[in-house]
Amino acid sequence: MKLSQFKQLTDFRWEIEPYGDMRVPGIIFASADLLRQMEDDVGRQLRAVASLPGIRGAALAMPDAHVGYGFPIGGIGVFDPAEGGVISAGGVGFDIACGVRCLRTGLHRDDILTVQEELADTLFAHVPCGVGSTGGIRLSTSEIDDMLKDGAKWAVRNGYGTQADLDHTEEGGRMPGADPSQVSDTAKKRQRDEMGTLGSGNHYLEIQYVEEVFDEKAATAYGLAEGDAVVCIHCGSRGLGHQIGTDYLARMLKAMPRHGIPVTDRELACAPAASELGQDYLGAMRSGINCALANRQIITHLVREAFAEVLPEARLSLIYDVSHNTCKEETHRVDGRERRLLVHRKGATRALPPGHPSLPHEYAKAGQPAFIGGSMGTASYILTGTQTGMDDAFGSICHGAGRAMSRKKAKASFRGREVIEKLHRHGIHIRTSSYKGAAEEAPEAYKDIDMVIDATTGADIASKVTRMRPLVCVKG
Repeated sequence: MKLSQFKQLTDFRWEIEPYGDMRVPGIIFASADLLRQMEDDVGRQLRAVASLPGIRGAALAMPDAHVGYGFPIGGIGVFDPAEGGVISAGGVGFDIACGVRCLRTGLHRDDILTVQEELADTLFAHVPCGVGSTGGIRLSTSEIDDMLKDGAKWAVRNGYGTQADLDHTEEGGRMPGADPSQVSDTAKKRQRDEMGTLGSGNHYLEIQYVEEVFDEKAATAYGLAEGDAVVCIHCGSRGLGHQIGTDYLARMLKAMPRHGIPVTDRELACAPAASELGQDYLGAMRSGINCALANRQIITHLVREAFAEVLPEARLSLIYDVSHNTCKEETHRVDGRERRLLVHRKGATRALPPGHPSLPHEYAKAGQPAFIGGSMGTASYILTGTQTGMDDAFGSICHGAGRAMSRKKAKASFRGREVIEKLHRHGIHIRTSSYKGAAEEAPEAYKDIDMVIDATTGADIASKVTRMRPLVCVKG
């Protein structure tokens, strides 16, 4: 994008001043270099979000932003239900509650290196991945409804984890207000055999090690030190979440004229949050969040089984689990007073500051850990929230490196087998069900993760805790 269309507020904040139908400004947190790399349509989509009814504060985009469906990926829109604020399925996305959880292993990088090949093979055998992948769990209709209502709590109740896992999961592992009756039979059918599966695209299961510690106190609170091996799981609600998005986009688009909302962009189909349709979507979307939480909890169980076969001395304990495709009702201060608002985060991670009441007690002084995944083969980070981020970005930060190249272009530019061989030469063992998928996820198809993190922390909406490097990566 051209910098001339923005008002520069700081080195890492750029404003689109309101014009036309915009009700609030658009703010992009980015360096000048990252802003230049973004597609022009990111600005167009941000302006469209800023024009939706009931939006408060500003429409926001993170340093990893790129074009998405309706909202830019890396976009945040916050709406006041009490003043006609809307809810948009495109503002949540199709992979509802896609997110990352990170586990300590109690092991050092050197412990992994001795069994790297065997551990990669064992994880790949234990955790199903790829397009249309299915697992060993088949749920009945009543079991699906129970899972959608109780999320990771359902999984733990059925033997797939511990209370300690729930204590370190966003919302305690269960999103309140889920209403499985608002999820279509088609969506439930798609999920019947997909619990405990990674799926495809940018989802991954990685063994990483802590390469550098930036904040000793926070890292200690999270139980981490330099050289420690961790496991990161990145996936979401699979076919169920996608179907919920598909179902409600169609319903919202049809209902918009009835609610007096102009259809300027079909991808931004929405409904007043207080309307019957808005409440129906919230019930379904929250069910999708619970599905993702349960899915990652089951995968955690499968990962623990795999480690037990290869490294029985490992002790996998959850640091935290946080989603980045959600809409949540939260309290934020806007225009001098606190309001209950619906915070859409699409490809954006919640990051609470130190002292926030929702934090596990052992993280009270450190703030919430937020896991920012790089591309396949590059670094990942753990960040923590700041009060500035809470005040200026509704407690939101980036979620990853962000694509710099479309999947289609990446497939045309890279050969999956060559990508895997190159990463192997750099000590990273890849296991995948699809060479095409590996080509789509080539490191060169993504923005520079270090630039993204530097812009995020430069804007003071988060601070660095650790930088990690991959050793094993299981991909769909």
